[in-house]
Amino acid sequence: MSFADSPADFGCYDVVIVGAGSSGCVLANRLSADPRRRVLLIEAGGSDNHPWVHIPVGYLFAIGHPQLDWGFRTQPVPGLNGRSLIYPRGKVLGGCSSINGMIYMRGQKQDYDLWRDLGNPGWGWADVLPLFRRSERHFGAADDHHSTSGELRVEEQRLHWPILDEVARAAQDMGIAATSDFNAGDNEGVGYFPVNQRRGLRWNARKAFLDPSRGRSNLRIITGAQVQCLTFDGRRVTGAVFRDRSGLHHARAGQEVVLSAGAIGTPHILELSGIGRPEVLSAIGVPVRHALPGVGENLQDHLQLRTVFAITGARTLNDRARSLWGKAGIALQYALTQSGPMAMAPSQLGIFTRSGPEHDRANIEYHVQPLSLDAFGQPLHRTPALTVSVCNLRPTSTGSCHAVSADSFAAPAIQPNYLATEADRKVAADSIRHARRLMAQPHLARFSPTELKPGPGDADDESLARLAAQIGTTIFHPVGTARMGNDPLAVTDAGLRVHGLAGLRIADCSIMPRLVSGNTHAPAVMIGEKAAELIMATG
Repeated sequence: MSFADSPADFGCYDVVIVGAGSSGCVLANRLSADPRRRVLLIEAGGSDNHPWVHIPVGYLFAIGHPQLDWGFRTQPVPGLNGRSLIYPRGKVLGGCSSINGMIYMRGQKQDYDLWRDLGNPGWGWADVLPLFRRSERHFGAADDHHSTSGELRVEEQRLHWPILDEVARAAQDMGIAATSDFNAGDNEGVGYFPVNQRRGLRWNARKAFLDPSRGRSNLRIITGAQVQCLTFDGRRVTGAVFRDRSGLHHARAGQEVVLSAGAIGTPHILELSGIGRPEVLSAIGVPVRHALPGVGENLQDHLQLRTVFAITGARTLNDRARSLWGKAGIALQYALTQSGPMAMAPSQLGIFTRSGPEHDRANIEYHVQPLSLDAFGQPLHRTPALTVSVCNLRPTSTGSCHAVSADSFAAPAIQPNYLATEADRKVAADSIRHARRLMAQPHLARFSPTELKPGPGDADDESLARLAAQIGTTIFHPVGTARMGNDPLAVTDAGLRVHGLAGLRIADCSIMPRLVSGNTHAPAVMIGEKAAELIMATG
């Protein structure tokens, strides 16, 4: 790429990390622990010093906030009747860990064993479990699955909603067992989600991993610096060019560059650097440096179906937060005890189960909330209601994310391609049926649940799939756009090295060959741990 002005030399570092999200913060911490290794961490966003980051309920307002969120939207999605969705991605220190739902969820043992079986040795459940444990500071006792000595705090939620307890009992009446641990390799069951919080405040990747390492003279962290492209010496990546308020700079990497910009940012930077599908690069006028047809492909995400049920005879946040006095009481409770609604993660009660008998393990996940609203950032509904969201944990539909311009500030084209397969439409139909059965359990009858969204009536597969297309929305778990493997469409090998190039690795959720059966923050931290281990093993 040519520039109107020449980049100023920003110095040479052993490792240059692009992106201070969940994986990048872990990498910066682990690599800089060796005082002989000089590390530069480049973040496009700014400080996370904003109240909506740290107060858990601020999640509702952090999404779409220009100071905290990239503000992406998808292309019109054919499977969602041509709707375009907001696609939040953290643009701030801590990345998505600063604006996400704070849920700590690893996924299922089989997810990682599948990664291994797809040609990625070292990524099976037995391999990654010690990496999950390394970073974890769990609220319970240390055991084979959990650690109490890591930096990433995992706590129980500081709230209690009686109506959610009743929904949990209804799930048990359906044969879904109660669980006290979603993170031991089999997450099937019903229980309250564990969260990344510390005493009622969000505990993001910045607090967990950057704060303990800030005094190290060999670690430099810069913010407000957007990477324009990578630099090369033949087939070797030698650094990164970035722009900040003072102009254009070139940071050189003596050992390697690591892209940790996420499933949207990482393929975007690769393409701006001439790495990717030749037809995509040709369309944006970027010369092909290295043809890799898998870059930007294989986008996978969890589509959630947000069903809503009005209830009577129980309180929800809708009615508690409706009056001025109610809001004042909530604020006072949080100020005095850091508990109550302002301390709650966006989703509180979780259910992992099977949408039908043909599935051999949990294939759907519920996020149950004692509130309802039209969209994030919109006012709560006036009548008491529950949002009963269901998502397909292992969708078969895949999409893409590609640059549309050589200008790094132009948003990429994101096409998740939801509900593109018959299998996904069948799970969507079964998911709505399952939510209706849950809310129709005799245990909940005294609350008179009434379906508001998508609305009662339709029951056949085709009609329910159409309803899913109307109400489906992202649950913010994009992965897979630079997946690891050894087939022609793989972008990295099992060591996270980009195929065909030296000096370049990828460490974020883009490397996942398949989407995990759960939320993605904990796996992103694990990927950072794995990448650090791999890099340190090379010297």
